[in-house]
Amino acid sequence: IAVNTVSYDNKKIDEMNILEATLLAMRRAIAGLDIPADFALIDGNVCRDFPLDAQCVIHGDAISPSIAAASILAKVTRDRMCLDLDREYPVYGIAKNKGYGSKAHMDALREHGPAPIHRTKFIRFLDEEK
Repeated sequence: IAVNTVSYDNKKIDEMNILEATLLAMRRAIAGLDIPADFALIDGNVCRDFPLDAQCVIHGDAISPSIAAASILAKVTRDRMCLDLDREYPVYGIAKNKGYGSKAHMDALREHGPAPIHRTKFIRFLDEEK
């Protein structure tokens, strides 16, 4: 009936931490719906501070069709963002690794150093290796 996506950049995620940024993005996505929601199913084990009744569902994408649909929407949105980032920063292979810490991605970080898009908490291993 209605969909909305919200994402944050690396600076916001570093500032808040990934869980808090994810929860905030979900709350803002709910608030931005064209048709108000009256209940939220959250994939995971943390669902606090929502402006409406919410229920956590561990492995929700395997149990709930609506969570599965939201997961697909989120992943397609992420994949499109990764394609754009890959064009801007091709040495990291973001189109392929989707930003996950694959061996190739980690090797590219070691060889080329971080790009402005990398989260400092994600790349702290570079300092630890020195």
